[in-house]
Amino acid sequence: MKILAPILLLLLVFDSCKKPESFEYRDLRNFKVDSLGFEQSAISMDLVYFNPNNFGVDLKNIDCDVYVEHNYLGKYKLDTTMHIAKKSEFVVPSKMDVNMKNLFKNTLTSIFTKELLLEVKGTTRVGKAGIYITVPFSYSGRHEFSMF
Repeated sequence: MKILAPILLLLLVFDSCKKPESFEYRDLRNFKVDSLGFEQSAISMDLVYFNPNNFGVDLKNIDCDVYVEHNYLGKYKLDTTMHIAKKSEFVVPSKMDVNMKNLFKNTLTSIFTKELLLEVKGTTRVGKAGIYITVPFSYSGRHEFSMF
């Protein structure tokens, strides 16, 4: 098996003629506050992505930090394996504990602006045929947000 794993990895690399494309963020659905507290709150949502590649992969162990306007908002973890089909949309169910002190720092900013900077930095494990690699990722983008 130790000899077979590198051979399968090489076949996978040679099979893909081009570099795999990153998943495309599409939508946020079903946002809700699960619990509300002064120090920490819990939120959940479904994040919708699209796999533009001509091959499917397995995704597991997402671990990332979320920032709003450069202020730490909370840590997101996903410890489940999901199969993602080629050329298809997929939903990542997400739950996150939010540091309320840092959220309050963004309240004044969000009242006076229509867009907020959202940053996500972390790692995930992706693979195929039982061979997984850890892939670092970073996302930064402005998103419309309205208090009213």
